[in-house]
Amino acid sequence: MIIPKNKEEIALMRESALVVSKTLGMLAKEIKPGVTTNQLDKLAEDFIRAQGAIPGFLGLYDCPSTLLTSVNEAVVHGLPTATPLEDGDIVSVDCGAIKNGFYGDHAYTFEVGNVAPETKKLLDITKESLYLGIREFKLGNRVGDVGFAIQKHAEDNGYTVVRELVGHGLGKKMHEDPEMPNYGRRGRGKKFVEGMTVAIEPMINLGTRRIKQLKDGWTIVTADGKPSAHFEHDVALVDGKPQLLSTFDYVYEALGITSNEEDEFRKK
Repeated sequence: MIIPKNKEEIALMRESALVVSKTLGMLAKEIKPGVTTNQLDKLAEDFIRAQGAIPGFLGLYDCPSTLLTSVNEAVVHGLPTATPLEDGDIVSVDCGAIKNGFYGDHAYTFEVGNVAPETKKLLDITKESLYLGIREFKLGNRVGDVGFAIQKHAEDNGYTVVRELVGHGLGKKMHEDPEMPNYGRRGRGKKFVEGMTVAIEPMINLGTRRIKQLKDGWTIVTADGKPSAHFEHDVALVDGKPQLLSTFDYVYEALGITSNEEDEFRKK
């Protein structure tokens, strides 16, 4: 069952999402060759608690960490490790936080040092597909419209879309209705309603769309060992249009990136 939120609840959810956004921005300054994802995990937990929030992943479904850090061929759900990041790696940092009783949950795939051009393009196309999907999250549309937009952009550029893992509704629980696949057919699936809040999160692979799970019971990797990219935003349906609750602004400020990609989805 879809759980619409009122304006006051959406404002509280924005606070939760911004805890995550600021955490990702803090981590952006720390991600470099030689750093371990265990170190990033500790930094994130301390930072989230300092903002008056609680790590959203830690203990959820018995998750042992604050972050899920997926390196190179890892798609999502990668557990932090003591292995140092290397020049040329990419790492998806997925983070959650609870504040005011609501979850924030979003992710960014970072470049570590000098990344291969074909991998950079994968990241660019994945992030573009995220915003194309968000644009379709509006009154009159359905779940399939978002998935179709993401899938078309990814596949038109020669990439594949993971099917087994999807975005989701978000609120007082990490996972609410509806599921938000990154593939689909226009006009199919549940209809969007005013006040919906969702996490849209394309997971796009350079090679095969097939995946497998590692023995740790968490980390999902591509079946062919080729890189995968993952970007995620929290979005509310306000006055019939998509409005971002999360932002990459803190990441971009840390990395010296100028972007207007979020402008059309900001609170007016």
